[in-house]
Amino acid sequence: MNELNTLKSNENLRTEGIGLDFMLFDRFLTLFPFYRMKPGRVVILLAGRRAGKKAVIVKQFDEGKKGKTFGHALVAGVERAPMRVTRRMSQKKIKRRSTLKPFAKIVNYNHILPTRFQVTGEFAQGGKELKTIVSEDRLANKETRKALKNEVKNIFTER
Repeated sequence: MNELNTLKSNENLRTEGIGLDFMLFDRFLTLFPFYRMKPGRVVILLAGRRAGKKAVIVKQFDEGKKGKTFGHALVAGVERAPMRVTRRMSQKKIKRRSTLKPFAKIVNYNHILPTRFQVTGEFAQGGKELKTIVSEDRLANKETRKALKNEVKNIFTER
């Protein structure tokens, strides 16, 4: 009899409070598996100085790693997009306004919002894909990080 009462009280909690939202979201994820974090998924960053910026998942770590025990992903995206240019602008100003600034970063799953969009082999340059260029090892060192950003910039501008 006590089990029946606790079951009823748990049902009330689920339908009244936060539990319902979580149940709906959990059901949503089971119905629509395309929202899972996979390489090529376009995401929106939610926290930090790049909040609101769009990025592409390059590599995912669902279970975490030795140093980071939480689920995270390696993403690459555009921090500053090219601006509009007009005919009367000087060549110097056109060059300055038409450059973009890329970024590559490791982000916690809690700080990214997956979208329904997916990119496949669209970001490739000279036989190299984005996933072969961007790696954790290249993010660790300052010099390799700068070279990495230049390569990602070339891929994004070519695209």
